Amino acid sequence: MSFFKLKKNGILLLDKPKGYSSNFVLQKVKKIFGAKKAGHSGSLDPLATGMLPICIGEATKFSTYLLNSNKHYQVIAKFGEKTSTLDSTGKIISIRSVNVSSSCIKNVLKEFVGEIYQIPPMYSAVKHKGLELYKYARKGIEINRKKRKIFIYDLKYVFYDKKILQLEVICSKGTYIRTLIDDLGERLGCGAHVTYLRRFQVGLFSKSKLVDLNTLYTYKKNKNKFVSNYLLNKLLMPMDSALSTFPTINLSSKNIYWFKLGRKIFSFINYSGLVRVTEGENKIFVGVGKNDKFGNLFPIRLISFNNSLKN
Repeated sequence: MSFFKLKKNGILLLDKPKGYSSNFVLQKVKKIFGAKKAGHSGSLDPLATGMLPICIGEATKFSTYLLNSNKHYQVIAKFGEKTSTLDSTGKIISIRSVNVSSSCIKNVLKEFVGEIYQIPPMYSAVKHKGLELYKYARKGIEINRKKRKIFIYDLKYVFYDKKILQLEVICSKGTYIRTLIDDLGERLGCGAHVTYLRRFQVGLFSKSKLVDLNTLYTYKKNKNKFVSNYLLNKLLMPMDSALSTFPTINLSSKNIYWFKLGRKIFSFINYSGLVRVTEGENKIFVGVGKNDKFGNLFPIRLISFNNSLKN
């Protein structure tokens, strides 16, 4: 592969800046890499910062596995005020006195750990009849929303003083931290909203791999195209890094031929579930398959072999 060309397939762990939508920064990254296809896996509110995995090219086929991953957040909440958006970007719609102790907060937090239900906020990208809820909310229209089951794995008390509470949250996909804080404020009887939110982790991706937009622009503007493309390429993680927790089945060249044509292969593996599939001695990534208890391996999602080597 020539480093004079930018990679077209991979995953970038962008450190999303505050004040921008996830789609806005996605388009910036897409332009920097000259990508035809790109998508983020799990949007962040404009207020929020932190890890926003952006899948480029063929990696978009596997973004769903990141969407399903657990997330780790740091959040700061302010008690006594409820807002229209459940965070500090909205209008204050109620003010209440705050008379809660740290011990009371710690006890109530226990109620939110484990399997719980949330109602998605009106200011969200959840769709109703093909339209995002926030578009209804901007027109003052309230839509009835169904409760959704989520899972809070850990809710760590960090700091509380003068109406300000800091927490760390490890949660399942589909969790709205704004809703969690709003529900907590209601449970404590004082109301609350989010003033700061940062995502540390998505799945097993480390925050040490985060890169900000300024770094991308700096690398892109380097007058030496060789250096510019080399530096940008090094920031992209392999497109199968989203599947690091999956068992791997490596197929021979003979078997991979039929597998790529969409046929099942006998894997000889006593495992039932999704697997990462590779090919040959170099274990080149091919895609995702599903193995059944009888050792049959079925293709589920494969990379496009016409451009996979252009990665």
